[in-house]
Amino acid sequence: MAAGAASALAFLNQESRTRAGGIGGLRVPAPVTMDSFFFGCELSGHTRSFTFKVEEEDDAEHVLALTMLCLTEGAKDECNVVEVVARNHDHQEIAVPVANLKLSCQPMLSLDDFQLQPPVTFRLKSGSGPVRITGRHQIVTISNDLSEEESEEEGSEEEEAELCPILPAKKQGGRP
Repeated sequence: MAAGAASALAFLNQESRTRAGGIGGLRVPAPVTMDSFFFGCELSGHTRSFTFKVEEEDDAEHVLALTMLCLTEGAKDECNVVEVVARNHDHQEIAVPVANLKLSCQPMLSLDDFQLQPPVTFRLKSGSGPVRITGRHQIVTISNDLSEEESEEEGSEEEEAELCPILPAKKQGGRP
């Protein structure tokens, strides 16, 4: 199964490179790469907020996908309200409570990849925590420079041609 998946990915990668140049004068989107990194932070009575932000000059698309909020060791049986401060579609800052955790009835909450665009601030609005927030930082990059990949691909095709020449078939005498 792994070999099949690897060959499928190699085919798709080659297809992306081929289509990126355009077909019949039509411009097809460039190849897209996506990286995913583990994210985690903890809110408590000492650290009541955490801001996740990325560099402004970065051309990649960043997404923070939250997976879970949970009370950790040392939490008291009190309401711990966590709110997210982010920007809406009009680029106005809004604060929205996303979890109300209590040790005796709801010590954790699954957010099922709740996606946010950075910058995002998490605040422990009430309670003393500690509350652990986990998720994934996804980075999507669109590659506009294919010159290196194309030249490497052409170079490897030329090497293959030099290594494996095709010779014409020899005629054998005596056969009618």
